[in-house]
Amino acid sequence: MVAEDIGSRLRIARMQQGMSLRSVAGALGVSASLISQVETGKTQPSVSTLYALVTHLGISIDELLGVTAAPAPAQPDLADPAPLRPASGGIPVQRGEDNAVLEMENGVRWERLASGAGPADAILVTYEPGASSSIEGKLMRHAGVEYAYMLEGELTVQIDFDTYTLRGGDSLHFDSVRPHLYSNRTERIARGIWFVVGRREHNQTMPAADGANVAPPGSMGSAVDVLRALDDLA
Repeated sequence: MVAEDIGSRLRIARMQQGMSLRSVAGALGVSASLISQVETGKTQPSVSTLYALVTHLGISIDELLGVTAAPAPAQPDLADPAPLRPASGGIPVQRGEDNAVLEMENGVRWERLASGAGPADAILVTYEPGASSSIEGKLMRHAGVEYAYMLEGELTVQIDFDTYTLRGGDSLHFDSVRPHLYSNRTERIARGIWFVVGRREHNQTMPAADGANVAPPGSMGSAVDVLRALDDLA
């Protein structure tokens, strides 16, 4: 997914909401010129900034990535003897070459895994050596609950004032409203599978917590701003 695609979708969403560059920038605590550069594809946002943008604009990762979400399955009939059988219709398999991909300037890569109209965002996340969710060490927070399973490498996560090291086979879950930051402090790639549950149902602007602000003007090179862009990658 190229920067121009993400930027144009963010611009369309902003205009549909009747929001000016200045108002969006003011709400996110960044400069209007930075938002303009993101919309024109001249720069990539960080993960944290991207989260803030998609939340403020009320769009999903699928929308940002251009993914057409599958229709929500019908509610099961409680009288049905097999209420848990899969809903008919649709293709249950997504090939690896069809994964929507978001490449961030700070060495973070997101691949949108198979997903329908359910409550979870499923993402294969890769952190290159030295990569971080924010190049300036800013913590982020957003609606939802995060579940993660590390496949390989080593990833450091700070949640509130506590720091943890995740290695292959380790897992975690926490309320994403808690300020957090991911970083790869090693010389090896770190990769894991993330599920963010409930973010879609709470797609609204959240006030920044102390130490959890988005990157300041001119520093959209971190990886935190790209997450909500994944909702529309295809």
